[in-house]
Amino acid sequence: MSTRDWAQYLAPIGRAAFVLPFLWFSPLRVLEGSIAYAGGQGVPLPQVLVPLAGVISLAGGLSVLPGYRARLGAWLLVLFLAPVMLFMHRFWTIRDPAIAEMQLGFFMGNLSRVGVALFIVCVGAGALSLDARGPASMTAR
Repeated sequence: MSTRDWAQYLAPIGRAAFVLPFLWFSPLRVLEGSIAYAGGQGVPLPQVLVPLAGVISLAGGLSVLPGYRARLGAWLLVLFLAPVMLFMHRFWTIRDPAIAEMQLGFFMGNLSRVGVALFIVCVGAGALSLDARGPASMTAR
């Protein structure tokens, strides 16, 4: 088996690794503790926006995982991540150096996830995805 033969399997593995945190943590967005914490961080209307963020991240993850409308799903993940970075990980406002460094790490981790999502927006989900099957194969079922 050549590198080209097995490389097609890297895209679905990469998609799964990328979206696992979104799928894992999305249900936690409806917990009162998450809502209260977000409110304390300055998120407006946390009772509405935090559960909505959970739905957006879940929808984006469920789209990217099988590669169904993966570009749209990736945009949803960017839509989720941008406000999270700006409201929840404001390292630049924290005086305690240890906590500021921790928040910087979270910010940078989310920034790298934005990069992966934008890469999916640009190149799509890859060969082994529902998107690659095309509309004709989806209606032929």
